[in-house]
Amino acid sequence: MAKMITVLVSRAVLMALLTAIAAGGSISALAQQYLAPGGPVVAAPPPPGLAPPPAPVLVAPPAPPSGAPGFISGLQVIAYPYLWLAGLNMGIETPLARAPQINISAGSGEILSNVSYMPFMGAAELPYGPFGVLADGLHVPLVVPITTRNIFFQGGSSAVVLDVATGDALYRLLDQPGQTADAGLGFRFWGASTVTTLFGRSLLQVQTQQVNASGSWTDPLIAGRYHRDFGYGFGLTAYGDVGGFGIAAHSDWEIIGMLEYVWNPQLTFDIGYRSLNVAYSTSRRPLGFNVHMKGPVIGLTLRF
Repeated sequence: MAKMITVLVSRAVLMALLTAIAAGGSISALAQQYLAPGGPVVAAPPPPGLAPPPAPVLVAPPAPPSGAPGFISGLQVIAYPYLWLAGLNMGIETPLARAPQINISAGSGEILSNVSYMPFMGAAELPYGPFGVLADGLHVPLVVPITTRNIFFQGGSSAVVLDVATGDALYRLLDQPGQTADAGLGFRFWGASTVTTLFGRSLLQVQTQQVNASGSWTDPLIAGRYHRDFGYGFGLTAYGDVGGFGIAAHSDWEIIGMLEYVWNPQLTFDIGYRSLNVAYSTSRRPLGFNVHMKGPVIGLTLRF
């Protein structure tokens, strides 16, 4: 009798398993129903016709940046194209006994109308954090008439070529939302070349004389700059330097004041005034230049 009951129970369990498989049921759930508590549970394979669930995809986190940011990423470029409507007062020492010094004077209109070939005026700046390098270049070739009050000469003309290059290394001493201040050291290179013709007086039997004078030198500078924002896009920048100190020129100095209007973050309009002055002479030969240039400036500030 007991043997017959065991056979019947075994057949019932087998039939239930076959029915569950045919119906797509879970063998593990059915096994848990008939297996003794605490017995091992075997996970059933997926039903026929169904694909196994996809394996989870592991995405690696982005790698941290390697090292510190590069030098170029923190470097800015600022260009300052400008037009300087300067007048020129220039004294030239000569070896002529009858004209030891020649004075040249020309207004901005005369300079513009007597420029002999293409001039150049421009500046650029490379700021990097609190440090910055500022450079300015000026090339002015012109021919100006000379009015003399010398008894031996009745006027003349002078072909003048001035090359001026200024470089400053600046450090930001003050950096506030409405104002900044920079200070630093720099240099200014001067190249001056003149060919002066003095017309002699025939009644005094004085012949026409021509004097060639040229020289170049470099002066050390102490420079400073201050900028103030007024709001609504307006601002003011003042720059000044002083140098020479008798090392090359006796004195070399410059002042610039610019009123600015910010059109957008890349473009600013500038208008102001500039004065550039130098007094240079050398005992090795009778050569000396006293140059005074001053006048209004109009320009742009371009940020890249």
